[in-house]
Parts: sequence; structure tokens; C-alpha cells
Amino acid sequence: MDAVEQGLRRVIGDGNEPDRRVEGLDDDALLELHRSLVLLRTYDERSVVYHRQGRIGTYAIYRGHEAIQAGLVHALERRDWIFPSYRDSAIGLLRGLPAATVLQWWRGHPSGWWNPEDVNVASICVPIATQVPHAAGLAWGLALKGSDAVAAVLFGDGATSEGAFHEGANIAAVVKAPLVLVCNNNQWAISTPLSAQTAAARLADKAVGYGMPGLRVDGHDVLSVYEAVREGVARARAGEGPTFVEAVTYRSAPHATADDPSLYIDPDRVAAEQERDCVALYEAYLTRLGLLDDARIDSVREEALATMRAAIQAAEDEAPPDPELVFSHAYANPPASLAHDLEELRRVHA
Repeated sequence: MDAVEQGLRRVIGDGNEPDRRVEGLDDDALLELHRSLVLLRTYDERSVVYHRQGRIGTYAIYRGHEAIQAGLVHALERRDWIFPSYRDSAIGLLRGLPAATVLQWWRGHPSGWWNPEDVNVASICVPIATQVPHAAGLAWGLALKGSDAVAAVLFGDGATSEGAFHEGANIAAVVKAPLVLVCNNNQWAISTPLSAQTAAARLADKAVGYGMPGLRVDGHDVLSVYEAVREGVARARAGEGPTFVEAVTYRSAPHATADDPSLYIDPDRVAAEQERDCVALYEAYLTRLGLLDDARIDSVREEALATMRAAIQAAEDEAPPDPELVFSHAYANPPASLAHDLEELRRVHA
């Protein structure tokens, strides 16, 4: 095991430690968590195919990180807010956001945007770490209004090298904002390894500098993520301020569909990590509990596939966007040249 992954909190047994049960999760809740994992995995798999068919542009693959996303969502309540990164693009599905909406976001279609207040999921942030101060500000605002709702923000290890992360984490700690910061440490910032980003032995150690607790969990283990985020939520609701959760994984897929990781990764390490796939680990755990069998697994996967088939059809049935949208909100007093530009754009699209 890599030194970065030693000493992590786990719920699912690793061969040396036995399985545990998480307090507060009954059998139905465990199975619902499985459905969430499979839905996220299916969305990711179909989106990669969708890209290869030329039906969406560059897509950020999140295979292997579903445990972090699903564990976080299930540890929150509906009134709580989620601030995703671009690698968490489908997390809104677990809040009822239509899969077609997320697909349209990747297609650049206007119907790919949603009102965050409808599902308490903020717009997807592509610039690295900018969602952290957004989340800190909203969490602070919730506290100022007397709400007991909290916010959770997702980001990668590369985000901890950005100023926006430091600023957001610092102000959240100073004002005791009800925020849970969840770092997906997959050990790569595109092609930059963690060792070239920081000299810190553990990213969770950075929490000490901001005066907040830092927890480290196995990011392949959906239940350990759930448990840690739930602890952070409890602290936040109690007015004790933010918590930093480092979920340690390994990026065993390309950074995105435009990336060629063979130029910089160790294929043997990738193969070893794929043996610890988060969905397979959780399915084996549920099977040991007697809650899951092959027939139920097949049923859940078919349900997720049907959702995606319908979503793809719905997305492609949308009328093409009006090119005028590119111009209509750009200027309060549009220059005359825009009319010529719009005419040219319509001609090209025609």
C-alpha cells in the first residue's frame, strides 16, 4: 500500500480489519446508497461513450470516485447545500436533478443549467477551487440567518494548491461557518503528482493551520466517507465551525477524455487500484451482509441504464439553442457591430 494511504479510517474490511456497521444506516439505507453508486457509475460510463460518439465535448471522468460523491450526499439532509467541482458534475442526480440536464451542461446547451435553489446544488465550477469561497460564503450566510443548514464543498487535491482554497478555508474557520470541506485526494492534478504539489505528508494536516479538525478516510469506502462527513455535519450544526475531510483514492482513469495518462502514470499501480473499485467493494460488503445478490445487482444496473437511455433521448430531443443567446446578455447597450456578428453566426450554423 502507498504511504499516502496508510492509517486511513475504514468501515469496509480490508482483509486485516473486519467489516463494521455504521450507526444510523439500516438495511434500506444501505441499499439506497448502492443505487446511488450505480447511478453515478452508469452516468459516467455512458458519458464516456457519448463523448466518443461525438455527442458531447471533453468530459471529466470520475470513475472510482463515486464513493466520495454518494457518501457525501447521503450524509447530508435535503436542506443542506452542495458545491461540486467539474469532476462531480453528476452529483445533482442524487438530489433529483434530471440526467438530461447534466448531459446538456456538457453539450453547452442552455437547458443544461438549473436553479441551484431547486435542489440546493450550486452550479458546477470549472476553475480550480473557486467553489470553496463560494461555499464558505453561503455557509456563513446560512449561519447569519439563523438556519441550521450546512454546506459541503467537493474539490481535488490540486485545489489545495490554489489561493481560493486557502482563502475559503481560512474565512470559514474564522467565522465558524457551517461547512464541510471534502478533498478527493486522487493524487494527481492532471499530470502533476501529489509529491510535486506539497511537502505535507497528509493533506488533512493542512486543517491544523486553519484551526479545524482534519479527518482522513479511505475514499474507496463509501461508508467511511459517509461517517466522516456526518461527523463534520454534526459539528457544523452545533456551531463548532468547519471540518476538513481528506478522502484518499487514486485516479485510475484519465483526467478527462482529452488526456493521455500513459505519458505519466504507472500502469501497474493503476491496475492494482482498479482491483479496489469502490462500487465492487461496496457490493461485496452488502453481499457479506446478505443484502445483495447477483439478481438485485443486475436489476439496479438495468434501472440506471434505463434512466440514462431516457436522458440521452430527452437531451437530443431538445431544440437547438438560438444563437442570439450568445449576444443578448453581453451588453446593456449593444454596439451596432453585434448585429453583423449575429447574422454571420446564423449563416455559419445554417
